[in-house]
Amino acid sequence: MLEKKLASGNLWKDKDKTQETLKKLKALKEITIPFKELEKSWEELVLLDQLAEEDSSFVEELEQSFQSFQRKLDKFELKTLFNQPHDHCNAYLSIHAGAGGTESCDWAAMLLRMYTRWMEKNGYEQDTVDLQPGEEAGIKRAVLHVKGEWAYGHLCGEAGVHRLVRISPFDANQRRHTSFAAVDVLPEMEEDIEIEIREEDLRVETFRARGAGGQHVNKTSSAVRIIHIPTGIIVQCQNERSQHQNRRTAMSLLKARFYQLKEAERKKQLSQLYDEKGEIAWGYQIRSYVLHPYTLVKDLRTGKETSNAQAVLDGDIDAFLDAYLRYRLANSATQHSTLDASKLGGPKGRTLQNK
Repeated sequence: MLEKKLASGNLWKDKDKTQETLKKLKALKEITIPFKELEKSWEELVLLDQLAEEDSSFVEELEQSFQSFQRKLDKFELKTLFNQPHDHCNAYLSIHAGAGGTESCDWAAMLLRMYTRWMEKNGYEQDTVDLQPGEEAGIKRAVLHVKGEWAYGHLCGEAGVHRLVRISPFDANQRRHTSFAAVDVLPEMEEDIEIEIREEDLRVETFRARGAGGQHVNKTSSAVRIIHIPTGIIVQCQNERSQHQNRRTAMSLLKARFYQLKEAERKKQLSQLYDEKGEIAWGYQIRSYVLHPYTLVKDLRTGKETSNAQAVLDGDIDAFLDAYLRYRLANSATQHSTLDASKLGGPKGRTLQNK
């Protein structure tokens, strides 16, 4: 039906409708084409199974085909979990070191390495929007622009506080330390999404970009900091040499943060209906990474855990990302059923009457 609309000359006269139709068509094809491929693979698998019953030489091929089908099925299932409006968008991922000086700065750098490794393994491009090195080691803050299919959908569950327990490499007495770092993830807003930010509400500052060790990246004030006065939101970008390019990136980041603020307000209102404590807050601990006296990485929301902490810190975080998407889907279904029950007049749909 959508392809027929595109084939008609009338639709192309309206640019907005054309873009909307193309977007819908692309989204549908991302589901229907893999589904048809799965159907074909299943038919081939059934045929191989019949051949293997008659001839054992087909058993090995059957096992390999089944494993291949299982991988395709898992990949298809994962796509169905991307059910939020901005899951398909690029993302801004920021890491902030918590209190604790060098320890927390080093932990923030470890997280930056972990996410960068994951991006490399999964074919995502990333640009450093902002980077502030720690005074002795590590980083105080980093903001990455992550570009690629479903970037925000994959990374959205990483928002929250990450806790590390280890023997400190900075402690001469080899004592165990606990460090914290906060991760935030925002979708890059598409150009056709209208978010009103008034120019008179902004204060724009420029400064010289700096690299590690306090060296100037350039000799002009090309770095841009934008402050949204009514909300106090502050964003900055210093990765480009052009002040114009840095301002454009900073405005894109501001738009994403502004949208996040509005969404948080909306979700807070909804959470009152659910009689829950609300969404993940900035200070909410989501995952623990223990390196001593044992090794364990555990997500406190989903219960997903592994003893192979080194693999996780090397970027092997797919199991945690997938577990969060399933957790989000289940949690969303629970909230919807709770809301439906509240519309019926009481818990579990019972009608409450005054006597």
